Amino acid sequence: MKTLLLMRHAKSSWTDPSLSDFERPLNERGRRAAPFMGGVLKREGLIPDHIICSPAKRTKETAELVQAAVELDLDIGNDARIYEATAGELIEVVSEMPETASRALLIGHNPSSEQFVQIITGAIEAMPTAALAVIDLDIGSWAEIAPGKGKLRRLFRPKEEMQ
Repeated sequence: MKTLLLMRHAKSSWTDPSLSDFERPLNERGRRAAPFMGGVLKREGLIPDHIICSPAKRTKETAELVQAAVELDLDIGNDARIYEATAGELIEVVSEMPETASRALLIGHNPSSEQFVQIITGAIEAMPTAALAVIDLDIGSWAEIAPGKGKLRRLFRPKEEMQ
C-alpha cells in the first residue's frame, strides 16, 4: 500500500500585477498556513519520504515551508507537468514516483487537485489553498495508480485546523 499526500499550494499574492501567474509568491496568509500544515503532517505522523511540486514560485515556497516545519532533509523535486496539469497528468506524475517512497507529498494547483481526488477516490471535496488530502492507495507500486484505486482517509483544511 502507498499513501499520497496531495496538497494545494498555500495562498498566493496578487499585489504585483506585473508578475505572471507562474511567478506569484505566497502572501502573508500563505506564509503562515504552509508551515502550519507541515505541523499537521508532523502531528499526524504523516511524514513524507518523497516531495515533488510544481515549479511555480508559490508551490516551491509552500514545499519549502512544509519541509522546514516537518524538519525533513529531503530534496524537493520539481515537475513542470504539475503546473496547469489535468487530473490525468497528475496520475502520470504519481505513477512515476520512486518505488522506495511509501508516502509521497505532491504539491500542486486547482482544479487538478480536486479532480484528482475525485477520480482516484470518488470523493467530491473542495480543496482551498493549503488543503491536504491523505489518500491511501490500494497498490503495491506507484505505477499501478488508476481511477478508483484510492480511499480518502482525511482532508485537512487550514481554516478548520487553525481554529
